[in-house]
Amino acid sequence: MLSLRFAIGRAIQKSCSNARIRSIINFTTAQSGWLDHEIPTKERADCVVIGAGVVGIAVARELALKGREVLVVESSPTFGTGTSSRNSEVVHAGIYYPPNSLKARFCVRGRKLMYDCCIEHGVPHKQIGKLIVATENADVQKLNTFLSRGIKNGVEGLRMIEVDSHSLMLSLVGEAETHRTTFSYNTTVIGGHVEGNRIHVHVSETKKLENCMEGCDQLQPELVLIPNLTINSTGLSANAIARRIDGLCSGTIPSSYYARGCYFTLSNTTVSPFNHLIYPVPEDGGIGVHVTLDLDGRVKFGPNVEWIGDIDDVSKFLNKFDYSVNVDLAQKFYSEIRRYYPNLKDGSLEPGYAGIRPKLCGPGQSPTDFVIQGEEVHGVQGLVNLFGIESPGLTSSLAIAEHVASRYA
Repeated sequence: MLSLRFAIGRAIQKSCSNARIRSIINFTTAQSGWLDHEIPTKERADCVVIGAGVVGIAVARELALKGREVLVVESSPTFGTGTSSRNSEVVHAGIYYPPNSLKARFCVRGRKLMYDCCIEHGVPHKQIGKLIVATENADVQKLNTFLSRGIKNGVEGLRMIEVDSHSLMLSLVGEAETHRTTFSYNTTVIGGHVEGNRIHVHVSETKKLENCMEGCDQLQPELVLIPNLTINSTGLSANAIARRIDGLCSGTIPSSYYARGCYFTLSNTTVSPFNHLIYPVPEDGGIGVHVTLDLDGRVKFGPNVEWIGDIDDVSKFLNKFDYSVNVDLAQKFYSEIRRYYPNLKDGSLEPGYAGIRPKLCGPGQSPTDFVIQGEEVHGVQGLVNLFGIESPGLTSSLAIAEHVASRYA
């Protein structure tokens, strides 16, 4: 339990110089299960960022650069284990999104910030260009629409780059830690409550929460943090955490939907048949099974869209989604890919990996924008919820961080 006791304790001691610090090491915990008589320790903190995905890390870094004391709470053993590490690693240009939407604004702004960050910190990246292919006559008009949107959104050159997302996050973590940010891994936020119009964050050790999956009536925190500013940036579990904040108006929490996207890799070839990224016209829930070239030259196709059912909150907190890739999907991938790559040979596809998109719209519904929700919406002081941060979340991460820090910090 080192992460919960010592990492959080270190952050609290740094951020609460004017308060009497009670050592977290001494608070009482049960060896197993939950005890009704447990009384969690309460501690104050400056800024708490929930979730160490690329957006959470970027927000923590931006707050730290502004001089704030930041604690990042992450349920996994390290950063970037969820959506941030299960995507195509493409830096998008911003052509798909409605003008003046948050997705359009943050994608275009984030793209520039991403270029600058990669260059400054030596993050591996490659600008190889992107082609959107109309495979049917009906798709031609859609291409013209995307071109017009891109121009309205201020996209220059309409090109794409690939970026090593792990190296990017590692760079951001390093810079955040240099500016007094503490990362507490294996530590899970399970909800909270509003007291005196202020958010109180409920925290548990991940291991204890995993044991609880076998059965417990209710989740009890081991620690309650009282931050000046809390950023709910947990991606797949952001809505679930918000729903577990007692006193937060449920009407301000959007519905959540989940779409799995699977990738297949191209095998039996030593030379890539592609020099650019190839995208079909977007489909319902995604942007179609497209071609991505890894920085090492490996070719991968995806993602598709598989709408999946909801799972329980604890499984969301612990990222227990089904990330398996069904080999039978290959046949559908062959037909999709051959629309723009007719020479694809049978037996050339191997299962790759899968990711889950935290969506705010379901099958057949109109696409939704990012939701960045502060006190002006839900009325709770110092709480910022980031809902529906799916693609282009990686591209937009630095711009989202810039916006959150400038508006709420």
